[in-house]
Amino acid sequence: MISASHEALKWTMRAGYAARGVIYVLVGGLAFWAAFSPSQPEGTKDALTQLRAAPLGIAMLWCIAIGLLAYMIWRIVAGVVDVEEHGRGAKGVCARLGQIITGGIHGGIGLSVMALAIGSAGGGENSQIAWTQAVLDLPGGQGIVATGALVLAGAGLYYVKKGALSEYQDHLASAPLLSRIDPLLKYGLIIYGGLLVLVAVSFGFAAWHGEASQSGGLGQALQSLRDLAFGRMLLGFAGLGLIAFALYNLAEAIWRIVPAIDGPGVETMRRAAQRLT
Repeated sequence: MISASHEALKWTMRAGYAARGVIYVLVGGLAFWAAFSPSQPEGTKDALTQLRAAPLGIAMLWCIAIGLLAYMIWRIVAGVVDVEEHGRGAKGVCARLGQIITGGIHGGIGLSVMALAIGSAGGGENSQIAWTQAVLDLPGGQGIVATGALVLAGAGLYYVKKGALSEYQDHLASAPLLSRIDPLLKYGLIIYGGLLVLVAVSFGFAAWHGEASQSGGLGQALQSLRDLAFGRMLLGFAGLGLIAFALYNLAEAIWRIVPAIDGPGVETMRRAAQRLT
């Protein structure tokens, strides 16, 4: 029987993944629109800024902020308590540290969204450049930014691998709907990972040249696709990929298996597929 604390943790996890899903629906939708209109593709912060001006936009921002803070709690608790049973070996410790770090990052984003809801946040791209410049100005700042770029590239490649090898199927419960949308989940993870690698490359250039203006977030990565040959087509595919990644996050919110809570008896997507072959 699931305890009240375990049930609360699972609902915290669901709120976190749902918030991520809403964000990438917005970013992906705006990117797809920009592929066929004069408007520019937007990064996460700029997309949320546009949401603020919409009806009920401020209320939605508060929901997203709370969801991201819930995601922070979920990731940190998962890393510390090891509810996903990564173990204490080198690989497991790295996975758990990754959970804690990504939890902290999403907590920072959640506070940023909260500030935006209040009306005291600055521009997304300019803010990111200012933070990068502040790091570059530190002793060894270029090395710090370069290390961050490598970590981000590693995260991007991890998402690509997770999608290409269908590794996500090991922690999603079997469901008929998931089987039908499985190609979309794979597509979303691969596109999101590829975009993270593009962001990492921009930070690598910023570290190499010591110029924060060469760094860029998700919005700049999308714009760089648009500037290529057949760029509008590529941007359209990327926008659809981000919407598919949002769908993946919503799938995580509903069907994610937490081994230490759910136990070994839950049939995963992979087991169900193997049983049918």
